[in-house]
Amino acid sequence: MKKLVVAIVLCFSSIVFSQKKDKVLLTIDGDKTTISEFKRVYEKNLDAIDNEEAKDVQKNLDLFINYKLKVKEAYKIKLDTLPSYVKEMEGYKNQLAAPYLQDTSYVNKLVKDAYYRTKNEIKAKHILVRTPRIATPKDTLQAYNKITEIRDRIVNGEPFEKVAEETSEDPSARDDEKSGRKGNQGNLGYFSAFKMVYPFEEAAYNTKVGQVSKPFRTRFGYHILKVDSIRPSKGEVEVAHILLTKETKNAKQLIDSIYNRLEKDEQFKALARKYSNDTGSKSKGGKLRKFGTGVMVKSFEDVAFSLEKEGEYSKPFQTRFGWHIVQLIKKHPVPTFEDLKTDLKSRVKSGARAQLSEKAVVNKLKKQYTISENKNAKEIFDNKKIRDIAKDSLQAVILSINEKEITQEAFVDFIKNRKNKSVYDLFEDFKDQEILAYYKENLEKTEPEYAYTLQEYKDGLLLFELMQQKIWEKSSKDTLGLKKYYNSNISAYNNKEFKKVKGQVMNDYQNHLEKNWIADLRNKSAIEVNKKQLKKLIKHYNK
Repeated sequence: MKKLVVAIVLCFSSIVFSQKKDKVLLTIDGDKTTISEFKRVYEKNLDAIDNEEAKDVQKNLDLFINYKLKVKEAYKIKLDTLPSYVKEMEGYKNQLAAPYLQDTSYVNKLVKDAYYRTKNEIKAKHILVRTPRIATPKDTLQAYNKITEIRDRIVNGEPFEKVAEETSEDPSARDDEKSGRKGNQGNLGYFSAFKMVYPFEEAAYNTKVGQVSKPFRTRFGYHILKVDSIRPSKGEVEVAHILLTKETKNAKQLIDSIYNRLEKDEQFKALARKYSNDTGSKSKGGKLRKFGTGVMVKSFEDVAFSLEKEGEYSKPFQTRFGWHIVQLIKKHPVPTFEDLKTDLKSRVKSGARAQLSEKAVVNKLKKQYTISENKNAKEIFDNKKIRDIAKDSLQAVILSINEKEITQEAFVDFIKNRKNKSVYDLFEDFKDQEILAYYKENLEKTEPEYAYTLQEYKDGLLLFELMQQKIWEKSSKDTLGLKKYYNSNISAYNNKEFKKVKGQVMNDYQNHLEKNWIADLRNKSAIEVNKKQLKKLIKHYNK
């Protein structure tokens, strides 16, 4: 019910944005409504109206006046101060503000980049120098200097793989004697969009084939990478497999016998259900979820993507898991940009890239706002027990954004439960948050469309509360009034028994109450319509 009322109000509410030449059409108790305000509401609904009578300007003006009177009454009895209303409006404000906190052009660029990186896979190797989870400026500098020295060795001619094996702090780069695992010497194989943390992906796709990147940072530490090649993506493949694990007795003989039975036209599904040791897929005839490159072990992936025809199956082959036979179910090439656009945009907005879009907004705002930091107030950063400083000692202004002053207390509250970064890095996050908060606080002043829509929601929720109090609750509780109305209008219901027409009677009674209430509101209000401007409007729309 509430959503319905809000939707109706979106059709009948507006906010005045004064224009020098905009004439006044309506005045209610001194509050003026301009022609442009009414036209905006009226024209907004024209496409949804399918009969000429409902398009009548005078009738729409009457409905508009009724709406204005109701909203005015809601504010008069302070429904806008109800805790439930305030809480719900806060949710709507955040929801409506969200698009303004994203840089649309930047999001579009990220989506296009993501599609290119989905269409084209990149093969790279990397070296990592880790930084502590809470890195001080000293930790960061040490890691940066170390990765720079490592890069210099490679640029001066040492093989990347050799240096990676010697220096990389990624454990997968070196042999593991305990498990017998062979190190990858920094080789990552092929990957595409969304497979790596974004800064890594960004560095890889912005480094030319054969070149070594400049040092860059992720949440793991500092990296350098070298791009080996780039190729069109193979898309995804859907396969079924039969697996005989290494523990299977006479596995090689058994897998060969299964292959021979396939060659004699026995069903792949039936053999998978009977013999496969993969408990997750055997009940489905060996069927696996579709996958792209970089998901399965390379030998399995190579065989799966080498199959060309649906239903075709491979010869037995071995991976570290055991012996397999793979059957192709379907190949899924990368869809077109138009087909993938919605999904990519959703992934961009919900992942780490969303922060980049938000950061782009912050960077724009930094150029628009006057922002100053108080160096003396920032001396608390050197206090190792900063989170325990008494509030009374945290009243100095640490940051100013235009006329808004923010104290040390707000910053210490911000970092109270954030211990994953240094205080200096956290202050940069805090500053960005405060800039966005200031922008949101002032959105109604800077973004007319946002202000207009927000006012619609405010009025809609108020109207819902008002109608609930004045009409719906009253009609449901006033059983005597309801019966009296029924008895007075029984002929309209063809003398049917009350309980058989109760729903219709209730609806009619609510309309009756509302009509009387509106009449009362009109009697108590001074309503003045500029007839000259109304005639012009009618003439304009009659054309």
